[in-house]
Amino acid sequence: MLTQTLNTQPINTQIGGKIAPAHPVADRFGAIAGHVGLVATEFSYCKEEEIYGEDEPSEYVYQVVSGAVRSYKLLSDGRRQIGAFHLAGDVFGLESGPTHRLAAEAIIDTTVRLVKRASLEQAAGADVLVARKLWAITASELRHAEDHMLLLGRKTAMERVATFLLEMDRRLAVAGMMALPMCRRDIGDYLGLTLETVSRALSQLQAHGILGFSGARQIVLRNRQSLLDMHV
Repeated sequence: MLTQTLNTQPINTQIGGKIAPAHPVADRFGAIAGHVGLVATEFSYCKEEEIYGEDEPSEYVYQVVSGAVRSYKLLSDGRRQIGAFHLAGDVFGLESGPTHRLAAEAIIDTTVRLVKRASLEQAAGADVLVARKLWAITASELRHAEDHMLLLGRKTAMERVATFLLEMDRRLAVAGMMALPMCRRDIGDYLGLTLETVSRALSQLQAHGILGFSGARQIVLRNRQSLLDMHV
């Protein structure tokens, strides 16, 4: 589902005689889809707004400019399984088939940029670098899916929470603090845990001095080694 258009422009723009990314976080997308004639469009989505639904045609490939996105599947019993969190700079919606396997929603107010999948595939067919970058993105998503499968199938609740915190620390931490865009229910649906279990694990980690809170979603890791020991 596409909403309000913010901007439409080439992925690369000319600045001072040199080619520069159209947006600071678009560097990776520019490297993937950077091909003469490709146009990227920006759209804004409000908190909780759907970007695309499960089984909808996969006509575009997306990148988060600002905000955060969750991709998820609703199970037959009404439960929700979140497959991934997409943060600023992340590319998502790249499918092998004609439709989206998961739905995608904005977790908070979010801006994404997108290119038409057909244009991207055409560029990949003509440019080896673009094809390699697309393969790298696909391989990265496969590794994440494999890691997520192992996390859900083999790790205890505390090990899952520790793994999640280390992942977010790597992707989000600024000046020693990470501000999580997702709520604890989202975390639970990503880790296959209940809200209560996530809250209990975080409280235990805080009690042991492994992490501290500065607001509901701002976390400081005080003992990464302890989390690494749980993660292994």
